[in-house]
Amino acid sequence: MSEQTDLIATAITESLAQYFNDLDGEPPSALYEMVLARMEKPLLIDVLRRVEGNQSRASEMLGINRNTLRKKLQTYDLL
Repeated sequence: MSEQTDLIATAITESLAQYFNDLDGEPPSALYEMVLARMEKPLLIDVLRRVEGNQSRASEMLGINRNTLRKKLQTYDLL
């Protein structure tokens, strides 16, 4: 595992700790979807910026099908 991956994992762990602390004992709801949405949208935005909006290059960089990328972009109102 690379040092960068460790930094990302640490940031996620710290954010989750803060989230659970903020819940103040209340049970979480739809945690998986919430975490994915919080990380997926900025990931898509950053990758698209790096490839100057080229969806084919973005899908290649992300390791997903271009149609999948388009669906995700629509989900987050990025098209």
